Order: sequence, then structure tokens, then C-alpha cells
Amino acid sequence: MSEIFPATGGGHNLDLRLSATLSTQHHSQVMKIQLILPLLALASAAFAAPTSPVAVKSFGRLPDGRETRLYTLKDASGFQADIADYGGTIVRLLVPDRTGKLADVSLGFNTVAPYPKDSPYFGALIGRVGNRIAGGKFTLEGKTYTLVTNNTPTPELPCHLHGGTIGFDKVIWTATPTTREGLPALRLRYTSADGEEGYPGQLTVEVTYSLTRDHGLRMDYSATTTKATPVNLTNHCYFNLAGEGQGTILGHELTVRAKRYTPVNAGLIPTGKIAPVAGTPFDFTSPHTIGERIGAKDEQLRFGGGYDHNFVLDSSDGSLALAATVREPISGRVLEVLTTEPGLQFYCGNFLDGKLTGKSGGTYVYRGAFCLESQHFPDSINQPSFPTTVLRPGQTYRSTTIYRFSAR
Repeated sequence: MSEIFPATGGGHNLDLRLSATLSTQHHSQVMKIQLILPLLALASAAFAAPTSPVAVKSFGRLPDGRETRLYTLKDASGFQADIADYGGTIVRLLVPDRTGKLADVSLGFNTVAPYPKDSPYFGALIGRVGNRIAGGKFTLEGKTYTLVTNNTPTPELPCHLHGGTIGFDKVIWTATPTTREGLPALRLRYTSADGEEGYPGQLTVEVTYSLTRDHGLRMDYSATTTKATPVNLTNHCYFNLAGEGQGTILGHELTVRAKRYTPVNAGLIPTGKIAPVAGTPFDFTSPHTIGERIGAKDEQLRFGGGYDHNFVLDSSDGSLALAATVREPISGRVLEVLTTEPGLQFYCGNFLDGKLTGKSGGTYVYRGAFCLESQHFPDSINQPSFPTTVLRPGQTYRSTTIYRFSAR
């Protein structure tokens, strides 16, 4: 103040009056600011991005040091899906029984560490081509492609399985929490390079997991390519509706909406025939327990070591339709699988051997889980009579599957 208003003669009183006036003005301005700040904060909150409905935490590090993350999608009832960016893997599914008690019904591990070496595709996204390709070879647009043969059901008949040595189950996807119809969702993206695992074309893939209002986990798949390539995407969740690690699934009751299936040879490659299920252990058009006929003297069961076969779904027009229903009678938990795909691979844990320990500390015993993998038929790229799996530039691959849970 002294530099602005020097105190000379009677200027001292003027200085005091000006000081008082300015002090009053300053106090008034401070009060206005104090009143305005909360309003600004409210306005800022109104325009800020909403809090994500998807929780995220570390899922641990891979042997090469890369960090992975686990995303939790949960609704108000407690229904919950935990999904890792590694392999787009369904790690956990918490589902209520008829009394409301929650249990984890999907097999898996508590951290990422065991997945690369020990997981038999627990809960993973499968691609570029799910299931088997005979001999690891196919011809497309006049060129023959040779893939790794990473599966040998018999030494004489090796095949390419689930996308190869490093399929989509063993890569880290770019994950983005989001919502769908107001419920938690997770968008995953991965770009598969031209030539990756021997496949032609750069394939850009997006998979969105989302909860539904009727206790469902929905999976929407899409993909585009720069060259003609086979594509057959699926999820390989292992289910035990009594709870993971809670014994076998032989008492689960299964219904499949399929009057036909694709018989296989000893290498588990379809013969090309489409056969009726009537009169065979593969007739699940009405409910049967999984274990009821699994020991029957049947060549197909012998080849698969039990059920490991593709069912030709009755609904084959590409619309979203009910494909299968499984009920665990003690808990009352029910799983319904809805899909737009023409096929469904039913596998009943024939290669589980009790050597793996799961999330709750229980062992994963022989036939301790089942899989229902929505798909195009195995080896379709080599089977002209099967629905095609070829995707070409300018086309978009689309597929939807829902795992829907209830109890009764």
C-alpha cells in the first residue's frame, strides 16, 4: 500500500480509508469465491467420467515379467465374472444355488503363473481356429498352409489344436472396461499378425464380455482380416455346477438341442459324415446325466475317451438360440448356453487327471468338469460339406454366445 499511496501530510487518513475499503472488498470477494467453489465442484463432478463399474487388480506376472490384470464384472445380486487380460480368460464365475448360496462354478487358478504351462485352456478365448485341423494343413485360394501339430490323439494322426503353440489363449489382450445396457462389460482387443502360427492375413479381433439382466455372461465376437483366412473363435470354460473342485460332473443332467452330430476318427477329426444321435449315447435331446451312458461300448466314446464331440445344433440360421441346458440336481444350479453358432463341442474332462489344484485348494479330478464350446465344426477348412470358416477381406466375422445361470 505504501508504494501505491505514499503517506504525506493528511494522506495517512486516506490510506486507512482505502485500506478499510479494499479489505471489505477483498472479504466480499473471498466469500463469493467460497460460495462459488462448491458449485464448480458439483458442476465438475457432473461432467466428469463416471466411475467404472468394472474393478481391476493385478493377476500377477508372466515368466517373462509382463504384468497381467484381472477384471471383475458384478451385479447387485452377487453374480460375478472375473476375467483376465491374459488369454481373455474367465477365471471365476460366482453363481447362486437355489438357496442363494454363491459358488465358483468355473475351473482355473488364483494367479496367472500356472496358466502358460499347466492350463488345459481353462476359461480361455480360443483362436485363430478353435478345435482341430487334420494334419495341421489346409489349402486356401490355391496355397497350402502348414501349421504346427500340437495335439496327438494318436501318434499316427497328429493335428493342429486351438490355434497352435501360442494361440489366443496365451496372449495378453488389450482390455477396456465399459458397459452394455447399463451393466458391467469388458472389451478385449487383439491383432494377430499375418503369418502368426502359420495363418494368412492380419486378423483384428474384438471380444466383449458383458453381464445380462438374467444372470448371463454374454460374449460378442467380431473379427476382420487383410487376407482370406479360417476363423473359428470360442471360449473354453470348464464348468462344475456344484462348485469348482467339488468332484465329478457325471451326475449333472444335460440336454442338447441337436438331433445330429459329427462322428470322428481315432484322431478326433470328423469323418465328414453328419449322423443322427437317435439310438446312440449321444442322444441328449431329452435330459440324461452325463455319466449315464459314458461307459457304453461305443466306438465314438472309445475314440474320445468319453464325450469329446461336436453336435450339429437344430438352430442353424445364425439367430441367437438355446443350444444346451445343464442342471446340477443337488445345488439346483442350471446353465443354459445360447449361441448363434451352428455347432457345440461337448467335452467332459476326459484328460483331467487329479494333478491340478484349483482356486479353492481342491484337485481337479478325472471328469471333474465339462465344456460346451460354441463353434463351427472341427476341421471345417478341410471339409467342403461343413459350414465355411473362411473370412475374407471386406467381411466381418460376428458371433454371440451367452452362458445364462439360474437355479431350481
